[in-house]
Amino acid sequence: MGRARDAILEALENLTAEEFKKFKMKLLSVPLREGYGRIPRGTLLPLDAMDLTDKLVSFYLEGYSAELTAALLRDIGMKELAQQLQEVTGQGSGAAPAGIQAASVSALHFVDQHRAALISRVTDVDGVLDALYRRVLTEEQYQAVRAEPTNPTKMRKLFSFAPAWNVTCKDMFLQALRDTQPYLVSDLERS
Repeated sequence: MGRARDAILEALENLTAEEFKKFKMKLLSVPLREGYGRIPRGTLLPLDAMDLTDKLVSFYLEGYSAELTAALLRDIGMKELAQQLQEVTGQGSGAAPAGIQAASVSALHFVDQHRAALISRVTDVDGVLDALYRRVLTEEQYQAVRAEPTNPTKMRKLFSFAPAWNVTCKDMFLQALRDTQPYLVSDLERS
């Protein structure tokens, strides 16, 4: 597990049953950063702390899930726990819950920042996969992405592996995009 994932799990395990329930209810209605979907209510409500941590990281990646968790903890009155989470994840002393929407987009890696656009606009997914094969993706991951029927579903599958990537892996992904989709990358860098 990554450092952020461990810190999120520790924070959630320190909540009482009532606080944990409040946290999940807030998660259902909190404004999310553009490009991120909401965890479905039916999936969210029965989750325990460990499963919710996994779901947060898979839906929002480690950095954003830690930021979101800290904001929600502050929102339910758990300011000290939110502060501890931010210190462990290196996010400093946090913003108000409204900071979720105005979160520092520039601090995100290009591939995280433009996730939604990349999912919908990349047309040469196989070229990207070939560049990442055995450098970032295992054989199984490569085959799993290739098995998807459309480019958007291939990109979603590719992004499902991203929570485990470090900055070097994301840089390789960006370079693969620059090599195969130079006009798209250029357009996104200007936006």
